[in-house]
Amino acid sequence: MDGTGRLLSTRGESVVRHAAETMRLASPLAIAQLVQMAMGITDTVLLGTLGGDALAAGGLGATLFITVSVVLQGVLTAVSVLVSQARGAGHDARVPALYWTGVLLAMLMVIPAFALFSMAEPLLLALGEPPALAHDVGRFVDVLRWGTPGALLEMGLMRAFLPAIDRGGMILWVSLASAGANGALCYGLVHGSWGLPALGLLGPALATVLSLSAGALALLLLLHGRPALRRFVAWRRPDFAALSAMLRLGGPVSATFAVETGLFLAIALLIGWLGPVPLAAQQVALNIVSVAFMVPLAIAQAANVRVGHRVGAGDTPGARRAGLVAIGLGATFEIAAALLLLAAPHTVIGLYLDPALPGNAETFAIAVGLVNVATVFQVADGVQCVASGALRGLGDTRAPFLLATIGYWGVGFPAAWFLTMRAGWGAEGAWWGLAASLMVVATLLTQRFLTHSRIRPESALRP
Repeated sequence: MDGTGRLLSTRGESVVRHAAETMRLASPLAIAQLVQMAMGITDTVLLGTLGGDALAAGGLGATLFITVSVVLQGVLTAVSVLVSQARGAGHDARVPALYWTGVLLAMLMVIPAFALFSMAEPLLLALGEPPALAHDVGRFVDVLRWGTPGALLEMGLMRAFLPAIDRGGMILWVSLASAGANGALCYGLVHGSWGLPALGLLGPALATVLSLSAGALALLLLLHGRPALRRFVAWRRPDFAALSAMLRLGGPVSATFAVETGLFLAIALLIGWLGPVPLAAQQVALNIVSVAFMVPLAIAQAANVRVGHRVGAGDTPGARRAGLVAIGLGATFEIAAALLLLAAPHTVIGLYLDPALPGNAETFAIAVGLVNVATVFQVADGVQCVASGALRGLGDTRAPFLLATIGYWGVGFPAAWFLTMRAGWGAEGAWWGLAASLMVVATLLTQRFLTHSRIRPESALRP
Protein backbone atom coordinates (compact mmCIF):
# COMPACT_ATOMS: atom_id res chain seq x y z
CA MET A 1 0.00 0.00 0.00
CA ASP A 2 1.44 3.44 -0.90
CA GLY A 3 -0.44 5.28 1.85
CA THR A 4 -2.43 7.56 -0.43
CA GLY A 5 -5.77 5.88 0.04
CA ARG A 6 -5.45 5.66 3.78
CA LEU A 7 -4.52 9.29 4.19
CA LEU A 8 -7.03 10.70 1.74
CA SER A 9 -10.19 8.71 2.47
CA THR A 10 -10.84 10.73 5.64
CA ARG A 11 -13.38 13.38 4.63
CA GLY A 12 -15.86 13.76 7.49
CA GLU A 13 -14.00 11.40 9.82
CA SER A 14 -14.67 11.44 13.57
CA VAL A 15 -12.52 12.91 16.30
CA VAL A 16 -11.56 9.39 17.38
CA ARG A 17 -10.48 8.53 13.83
CA HIS A 18 -8.48 11.76 13.60
CA ALA A 19 -6.77 10.96 16.89
CA ALA A 20 -6.01 7.38 15.83
CA GLU A 21 -4.57 8.42 12.46
CA THR A 22 -2.54 11.22 14.02
CA MET A 23 -1.03 8.86 16.57
CA ARG A 24 -0.38 6.27 13.86
CA LEU A 25 1.81 8.82 12.09
CA ALA A 26 3.25 10.32 15.26
CA SER A 27 4.11 7.14 17.18
CA PRO A 28 7.15 6.01 15.18
CA LEU A 29 8.37 9.60 15.00
CA ALA A 30 7.97 10.04 18.75
CA ILE A 31 9.81 6.83 19.52
CA ALA A 32 12.56 7.74 17.04
CA GLN A 33 12.93 11.17 18.61
CA LEU A 34 12.97 9.70 22.11
CA VAL A 35 15.66 7.30 20.96
CA GLN A 36 17.52 10.26 19.47
CA MET A 37 17.22 11.98 22.83
CA ALA A 38 18.86 8.93 24.38
CA MET A 39 21.98 9.93 22.49
CA GLY A 40 21.96 13.30 24.23
CA ILE A 41 21.25 11.69 27.58
CA THR A 42 24.13 9.25 27.09
CA ASP A 43 26.43 12.13 26.23
CA THR A 44 25.29 14.09 29.28
CA VAL A 45 25.72 11.18 31.67
CA LEU A 46 29.17 10.31 30.36
CA LEU A 47 30.24 13.95 30.41
CA GLY A 48 29.08 14.07 34.01
CA THR A 49 31.65 11.39 34.88
CA LEU A 50 34.37 13.82 33.76
CA GLY A 51 33.22 16.55 36.16
CA GLY A 52 31.10 19.67 36.17
CA ASP A 53 33.37 21.65 33.83
CA ALA A 54 33.14 18.99 31.12
CA LEU A 55 29.37 18.73 31.59
CA ALA A 56 28.98 22.50 31.28
CA ALA A 57 31.21 22.75 28.18
CA GLY A 58 29.72 19.73 26.44
CA GLY A 59 26.19 20.83 27.28
CA LEU A 60 26.69 24.34 25.94
CA GLY A 61 28.47 23.01 22.85
CA ALA A 62 25.63 20.60 22.14
CA THR A 63 23.12 23.42 22.66
CA LEU A 64 24.94 25.56 20.09
CA PHE A 65 24.97 22.69 17.57
CA ILE A 66 21.32 21.84 18.12
CA THR A 67 20.27 25.48 17.94
CA VAL A 68 21.88 26.12 14.56
CA SER A 69 20.85 22.72 13.17
CA VAL A 70 17.22 23.11 14.22
CA VAL A 71 17.02 26.61 12.75
CA LEU A 72 18.25 25.33 9.39
CA GLN A 73 16.00 22.29 9.58
CA GLY A 74 13.08 24.70 9.79
CA VAL A 75 13.50 25.51 6.09
CA LEU A 76 13.22 21.81 5.28
CA THR A 77 9.83 21.49 6.99
CA ALA A 78 8.47 23.05 3.80
CA VAL A 79 9.28 19.75 2.07
CA SER A 80 6.70 18.05 4.28
CA VAL A 81 4.08 20.70 3.57
CA LEU A 82 4.58 20.64 -0.20
CA VAL A 83 4.74 16.84 -0.49
CA SER A 84 1.67 16.39 1.73
CA GLN A 85 -0.36 18.94 -0.22
CA ALA A 86 0.74 17.45 -3.55
CA ARG A 87 -0.26 13.95 -2.47
CA GLY A 88 -3.52 15.24 -1.00
CA ALA A 89 -4.35 16.71 -4.40
CA GLY A 90 -3.42 13.43 -6.11
CA HIS A 91 -0.29 14.88 -7.74
CA ASP A 92 2.23 12.19 -6.78
CA ALA A 93 4.18 12.88 -9.98
CA ARG A 94 5.40 16.12 -8.38
CA VAL A 95 6.99 14.38 -5.42
CA PRO A 96 10.39 13.39 -6.94
CA ALA A 97 11.18 16.97 -7.97
CA LEU A 98 10.26 18.14 -4.48
CA TYR A 99 12.54 15.49 -2.98
CA TRP A 100 15.59 16.40 -5.05
CA THR A 101 14.98 20.09 -4.47
CA GLY A 102 15.00 19.32 -0.75
CA VAL A 103 18.30 17.44 -1.09
CA LEU A 104 19.85 20.43 -2.85
CA LEU A 105 18.57 22.81 -0.21
CA ALA A 106 19.90 20.66 2.65
CA MET A 107 23.38 20.52 1.13
CA LEU A 108 23.48 24.25 0.47
CA MET A 109 22.70 24.93 4.12
CA VAL A 110 25.67 22.86 5.29
CA ILE A 111 28.04 25.65 4.18
CA PRO A 112 26.89 28.49 6.48
CA ALA A 113 26.36 26.08 9.38
CA PHE A 114 29.90 24.71 9.16
CA ALA A 115 31.33 28.23 8.96
CA LEU A 116 29.38 29.34 12.03
CA PHE A 117 30.42 26.31 14.09
CA SER A 118 34.04 27.05 13.23
CA MET A 119 33.76 30.39 15.05
CA ALA A 120 32.26 29.04 18.31
CA GLU A 121 35.11 30.07 20.65
CA PRO A 122 35.49 33.70 19.49
CA LEU A 123 31.72 34.14 19.47
CA LEU A 124 31.41 32.92 23.07
CA LEU A 125 34.26 35.16 24.16
CA ALA A 126 32.51 38.12 22.50
CA LEU A 127 29.36 37.23 24.47
CA GLY A 128 31.28 37.38 27.75
CA GLU A 129 31.56 33.68 28.56
CA PRO A 130 34.54 32.65 30.74
CA PRO A 131 37.66 32.01 28.57
CA ALA A 132 38.19 28.46 29.87
CA LEU A 133 34.58 27.53 29.12
CA ALA A 134 34.69 29.18 25.68
CA HIS A 135 37.88 27.28 24.81
CA ASP A 136 36.45 23.90 25.81
CA VAL A 137 33.19 24.57 23.98
CA GLY A 138 35.15 25.59 20.88
CA ARG A 139 37.12 22.33 20.94
CA PHE A 140 33.90 20.35 21.35
CA VAL A 141 32.11 22.09 18.47
CA ASP A 142 35.15 21.86 16.19
CA VAL A 143 34.57 18.11 16.21
CA LEU A 144 30.77 18.25 16.26
CA ARG A 145 30.56 20.48 13.16
CA TRP A 146 31.46 17.52 10.95
CA GLY A 147 28.07 16.04 11.80
CA THR A 148 26.25 18.91 10.06
CA PRO A 149 25.56 17.08 6.75
CA GLY A 150 24.19 14.06 8.61
CA ALA A 151 22.04 16.23 10.87
CA LEU A 152 20.47 18.14 7.98
CA LEU A 153 19.84 15.01 5.92
CA GLU A 154 18.62 12.68 8.69
CA MET A 155 16.91 15.03 11.14
CA GLY A 156 15.98 17.66 8.56
CA LEU A 157 15.12 16.31 5.13
CA MET A 158 14.25 12.71 5.99
CA ARG A 159 12.06 13.63 8.95
CA ALA A 160 10.14 15.98 6.69
CA PHE A 161 9.93 13.75 3.61
CA LEU A 162 9.38 10.22 4.92
CA PRO A 163 6.24 10.93 7.03
CA ALA A 164 4.74 12.79 4.06
CA ILE A 165 4.98 9.59 1.96
CA ASP A 166 3.73 7.52 4.92
CA ARG A 167 7.08 5.91 5.68
CA GLY A 168 7.91 7.44 9.05
CA GLY A 169 8.59 4.00 10.49
CA MET A 170 11.90 3.86 8.62
CA ILE A 171 13.16 6.68 10.82
CA LEU A 172 12.40 4.64 13.93
CA TRP A 173 14.55 1.65 13.03
CA VAL A 174 17.49 3.72 11.87
CA SER A 175 17.30 5.85 15.01
CA LEU A 176 17.36 2.74 17.20
CA ALA A 177 20.51 1.51 15.49
CA SER A 178 22.14 4.96 15.61
CA ALA A 179 21.43 5.40 19.31
CA GLY A 180 22.91 2.00 20.15
CA ALA A 181 26.03 2.74 18.13
CA ASN A 182 26.30 6.20 19.67
CA GLY A 183 26.12 4.82 23.21
CA ALA A 184 28.86 2.29 22.61
CA LEU A 185 31.07 4.76 20.76
CA CYS A 186 30.52 7.47 23.33
CA TYR A 187 31.53 5.23 26.23
CA GLY A 188 34.53 3.86 24.37
CA LEU A 189 35.77 7.26 23.19
CA VAL A 190 35.35 8.95 26.58
CA HIS A 191 37.18 6.29 28.58
CA GLY A 192 39.36 4.63 25.94
CA SER A 193 37.58 1.27 26.12
CA TRP A 194 37.65 -1.52 23.50
CA GLY A 195 40.84 -0.24 21.91
CA LEU A 196 39.36 3.19 21.11
CA PRO A 197 41.33 6.34 21.98
CA ALA A 198 40.45 8.06 25.27
CA LEU A 199 39.25 11.47 24.03
CA GLY A 200 37.54 12.65 27.22
CA LEU A 201 35.44 15.73 26.48
CA LEU A 202 35.73 15.22 22.72
CA GLY A 203 34.49 11.61 22.83
CA PRO A 204 30.73 12.38 22.80
CA ALA A 205 31.24 14.88 19.97
CA LEU A 206 32.95 12.35 17.72
CA ALA A 207 30.43 9.64 18.61
CA THR A 208 27.59 11.99 17.59
CA VAL A 209 29.27 12.81 14.28
CA LEU A 210 29.70 9.14 13.41
CA SER A 211 26.17 8.12 14.40
CA LEU A 212 24.52 11.05 12.57
CA SER A 213 26.50 10.34 9.40
CA ALA A 214 25.73 6.62 9.51
CA GLY A 215 22.02 7.28 10.17
CA ALA A 216 21.71 9.64 7.21
CA LEU A 217 23.46 7.16 4.91
CA ALA A 218 21.25 4.30 6.10
CA LEU A 219 18.04 6.26 5.41
CA LEU A 220 19.23 7.23 1.95
CA LEU A 221 20.05 3.61 1.13
CA LEU A 222 16.68 2.38 2.43
CA LEU A 223 14.71 5.05 0.60
CA HIS A 224 16.46 4.60 -2.73
CA GLY A 225 16.79 0.84 -2.46
CA ARG A 226 13.12 -0.09 -2.03
CA PRO A 227 11.33 -0.66 -5.36
CA ALA A 228 7.99 0.50 -3.94
CA LEU A 229 9.46 3.90 -3.07
CA ARG A 230 11.47 4.58 -6.19
CA ARG A 231 8.62 6.50 -7.80
CA PHE A 232 8.98 9.09 -5.04
CA VAL A 233 12.74 9.54 -5.47
CA ALA A 234 13.30 8.95 -9.19
CA TRP A 235 15.86 11.45 -10.42
CA ARG A 236 14.45 14.83 -11.39
CA ARG A 237 16.24 18.11 -11.74
CA PRO A 238 15.65 20.37 -8.75
CA ASP A 239 12.62 22.53 -9.43
CA PHE A 240 13.38 26.20 -8.84
CA ALA A 241 9.70 27.03 -8.50
CA ALA A 242 9.59 24.44 -5.73
CA LEU A 243 12.79 25.88 -4.24
CA SER A 244 11.16 29.30 -4.18
CA ALA A 245 8.08 27.82 -2.46
CA MET A 246 10.29 26.04 0.09
CA LEU A 247 12.10 29.24 0.93
CA ARG A 248 8.83 31.17 1.07
CA LEU A 249 7.27 28.63 3.43
CA GLY A 250 10.34 27.39 5.23
CA GLY A 251 12.07 30.72 5.70
CA PRO A 252 9.55 31.96 8.29
CA VAL A 253 9.57 28.52 9.96
CA SER A 254 13.34 28.71 10.22
CA ALA A 255 13.03 32.21 11.63
CA THR A 256 10.44 30.94 14.13
CA PHE A 257 12.78 28.15 15.20
CA ALA A 258 15.52 30.78 15.47
CA VAL A 259 13.58 32.98 17.86
CA GLU A 260 12.53 29.92 19.91
CA THR A 261 15.81 28.05 20.07
CA GLY A 262 17.61 31.36 20.25
CA LEU A 263 15.70 32.07 23.44
CA PHE A 264 16.75 28.71 24.88
CA LEU A 265 20.34 29.47 23.90
CA ALA A 266 20.09 32.93 25.44
CA ILE A 267 18.76 31.35 28.64
CA ALA A 268 21.75 28.99 28.66
CA LEU A 269 24.16 31.90 28.16
CA LEU A 270 22.38 33.89 30.87
CA ILE A 271 22.72 30.99 33.29
CA GLY A 272 26.33 30.52 32.13
CA TRP A 273 27.13 33.96 33.60
CA LEU A 274 26.13 32.53 36.98
CA GLY A 275 28.86 29.88 36.79
CA PRO A 276 29.42 26.26 35.72
CA VAL A 277 27.27 24.72 38.50
CA PRO A 278 23.97 26.40 37.48
CA LEU A 279 24.83 25.76 33.82
CA ALA A 280 25.33 22.04 34.50
CA ALA A 281 21.99 21.96 36.35
CA GLN A 282 20.34 23.71 33.40
CA GLN A 283 21.71 21.05 31.06
CA VAL A 284 20.29 18.22 33.19
CA ALA A 285 16.87 19.88 33.56
CA LEU A 286 16.73 20.72 29.86
CA ASN A 287 17.45 17.10 28.96
CA ILE A 288 14.58 15.96 31.18
CA VAL A 289 12.10 18.45 29.73
CA SER A 290 13.26 17.72 26.18
CA VAL A 291 12.48 14.01 26.59
CA ALA A 292 8.84 14.81 27.28
CA PHE A 293 8.78 17.37 24.46
CA MET A 294 9.66 14.76 21.84
CA VAL A 295 6.09 13.42 21.81
CA PRO A 296 4.35 16.76 21.07
CA LEU A 297 7.06 17.40 18.49
CA ALA A 298 6.13 14.16 16.73
CA ILE A 299 2.43 15.03 16.97
CA ALA A 300 3.24 18.41 15.39
CA GLN A 301 4.92 16.63 12.48
CA ALA A 302 1.91 14.38 12.09
CA ALA A 303 -0.40 17.41 12.22
CA ASN A 304 1.68 19.06 9.51
CA VAL A 305 1.18 16.04 7.24
CA ARG A 306 -2.51 15.46 8.00
CA VAL A 307 -3.53 19.10 7.76
CA GLY A 308 -1.47 19.43 4.57
CA HIS A 309 -3.27 16.44 3.03
CA ARG A 310 -6.64 17.91 3.89
CA VAL A 311 -5.62 21.23 2.32
CA GLY A 312 -4.46 19.49 -0.85
CA ALA A 313 -7.76 17.58 -1.00
CA GLY A 314 -9.78 20.79 -0.54
CA ASP A 315 -11.25 19.58 2.77
CA THR A 316 -11.17 22.71 4.95
CA PRO A 317 -13.32 21.30 7.82
CA GLY A 318 -11.13 18.18 7.86
CA ALA A 319 -7.99 20.30 8.04
CA ARG A 320 -9.40 22.25 10.98
CA ARG A 321 -10.48 19.15 12.87
CA ALA A 322 -7.15 17.38 12.24
CA GLY A 323 -5.29 20.35 13.70
CA LEU A 324 -7.53 20.75 16.75
CA VAL A 325 -7.37 17.06 17.60
CA ALA A 326 -3.57 17.14 17.33
CA ILE A 327 -3.37 20.18 19.63
CA GLY A 328 -5.53 18.35 22.17
CA LEU A 329 -3.31 15.27 21.99
CA GLY A 330 -0.19 17.37 22.57
CA ALA A 331 -1.72 19.08 25.60
CA THR A 332 -2.92 15.79 27.07
CA PHE A 333 0.50 14.18 26.89
CA GLU A 334 2.26 17.17 28.43
CA ILE A 335 -0.23 17.26 31.32
CA ALA A 336 0.64 13.64 32.06
CA ALA A 337 4.38 14.40 31.85
CA ALA A 338 4.04 17.39 34.18
CA LEU A 339 2.19 15.30 36.75
CA LEU A 340 4.94 12.69 36.63
CA LEU A 341 7.64 15.28 37.24
CA LEU A 342 5.66 16.81 40.09
CA ALA A 343 5.32 13.41 41.71
CA ALA A 344 8.96 12.32 41.49
CA PRO A 345 11.42 15.11 40.53
CA HIS A 346 14.26 13.71 42.68
CA THR A 347 13.91 10.27 41.14
CA VAL A 348 14.03 11.60 37.59
CA ILE A 349 17.02 13.88 38.24
CA GLY A 350 18.75 11.03 40.04
CA LEU A 351 18.98 9.26 36.68
CA TYR A 352 21.48 11.95 35.67
CA LEU A 353 23.19 12.94 38.92
CA ASP A 354 23.94 11.02 42.11
CA PRO A 355 22.90 13.38 44.93
CA ALA A 356 25.03 11.41 47.41
CA LEU A 357 28.23 12.64 45.78
CA PRO A 358 29.40 15.87 47.48
CA GLY A 359 30.31 17.49 44.18
CA ASN A 360 26.77 17.02 42.85
CA ALA A 361 24.75 18.40 45.77
CA GLU A 362 24.48 22.01 44.58
CA THR A 363 23.88 21.02 40.94
CA PHE A 364 21.17 18.57 42.02
CA ALA A 365 19.36 21.17 44.14
CA ILE A 366 19.30 23.73 41.33
CA ALA A 367 18.11 21.09 38.85
CA VAL A 368 15.19 20.22 41.16
CA GLY A 369 14.10 23.86 41.18
CA LEU A 370 14.30 24.09 37.39
CA VAL A 371 12.28 20.91 36.89
CA ASN A 372 9.58 22.27 39.21
CA VAL A 373 9.36 25.38 37.03
CA ALA A 374 9.19 23.17 33.94
CA THR A 375 6.01 21.50 35.19
CA VAL A 376 4.33 24.89 34.87
CA PHE A 377 5.25 25.54 31.24
CA GLN A 378 5.27 22.02 29.79
CA VAL A 379 1.63 22.05 28.71
CA ALA A 380 2.03 25.42 27.01
CA ASP A 381 5.17 24.17 25.27
CA GLY A 382 3.32 21.15 23.87
CA VAL A 383 0.38 23.27 22.69
CA GLN A 384 2.52 25.89 20.94
CA CYS A 385 4.56 23.20 19.20
CA VAL A 386 1.55 21.31 17.80
CA ALA A 387 -0.34 24.49 16.90
CA SER A 388 2.70 25.64 14.95
CA GLY A 389 2.81 22.31 13.09
CA ALA A 390 -0.89 22.52 12.25
CA LEU A 391 -0.44 26.06 10.93
CA ARG A 392 2.43 24.89 8.73
CA GLY A 393 0.06 22.32 7.22
CA LEU A 394 -2.21 25.22 6.27
CA GLY A 395 0.75 26.94 4.63
CA ASP A 396 0.59 29.67 7.30
CA THR A 397 4.15 30.40 8.44
CA ARG A 398 4.67 34.17 8.43
CA ALA A 399 2.14 35.14 11.08
CA PRO A 400 3.33 32.42 13.51
CA PHE A 401 6.85 33.84 13.19
CA LEU A 402 5.66 37.29 14.21
CA LEU A 403 3.60 35.92 17.09
CA ALA A 404 6.50 33.79 18.32
CA THR A 405 8.85 36.76 18.19
CA ILE A 406 6.47 38.79 20.34
CA GLY A 407 6.13 36.03 22.90
CA TYR A 408 9.73 34.87 23.12
CA TRP A 409 11.63 38.13 22.85
CA GLY A 410 8.99 40.71 23.74
CA VAL A 411 7.95 38.83 26.89
CA GLY A 412 10.26 35.89 27.60
CA PHE A 413 13.80 37.22 27.47
CA PRO A 414 13.14 40.55 29.23
CA ALA A 415 11.38 38.65 32.03
CA ALA A 416 14.19 36.08 32.24
CA TRP A 417 16.90 38.74 32.33
CA PHE A 418 15.12 40.79 34.99
CA LEU A 419 14.33 37.84 37.26
CA THR A 420 17.86 36.43 36.94
CA MET A 421 20.05 39.53 37.01
CA ARG A 422 17.94 42.07 38.91
CA ALA A 423 15.52 40.16 41.11
CA GLY A 424 18.20 37.65 42.11
CA TRP A 425 16.15 34.53 41.38
CA GLY A 426 19.14 32.82 39.78
CA ALA A 427 18.64 30.04 37.26
CA GLU A 428 15.00 29.61 38.27
CA GLY A 429 14.33 33.22 37.32
CA ALA A 430 15.57 32.52 33.79
CA TRP A 431 13.18 29.57 33.52
CA TRP A 432 10.23 31.56 34.88
CA GLY A 433 10.83 34.01 32.03
CA LEU A 434 10.83 31.05 29.65
CA ALA A 435 7.54 29.86 31.15
CA ALA A 436 5.92 33.25 30.59
CA SER A 437 6.94 33.30 26.93
CA LEU A 438 5.70 29.78 26.21
CA MET A 439 2.28 30.49 27.70
CA VAL A 440 1.93 33.65 25.60
CA VAL A 441 3.02 31.91 22.38
CA ALA A 442 0.75 28.90 22.99
CA THR A 443 -2.24 31.21 23.40
CA LEU A 444 -1.43 33.29 20.31
CA LEU A 445 -0.76 30.33 17.99
CA THR A 446 -3.85 28.42 19.07
CA GLN A 447 -6.01 31.47 18.46
CA ARG A 448 -4.35 31.92 15.07
CA PHE A 449 -5.20 28.35 14.08
CA LEU A 450 -8.79 28.71 15.28
CA THR A 451 -9.17 31.80 13.09
CA HIS A 452 -7.15 30.81 10.04
CA SER A 453 -8.49 27.26 9.71
CA ARG A 454 -11.98 28.63 9.00
CA ILE A 455 -10.70 30.06 5.70
CA ARG A 456 -10.16 27.71 2.80
CA PRO A 457 -6.38 27.76 2.25
CA GLU A 458 -4.75 27.36 -1.17
CA SER A 459 -2.03 24.86 -1.98
CA ALA A 460 1.41 26.34 -1.40
CA LEU A 461 2.65 25.04 -4.78
CA ARG A 462 0.16 25.78 -7.51
CA PRO A 463 -0.11 23.63 -10.66
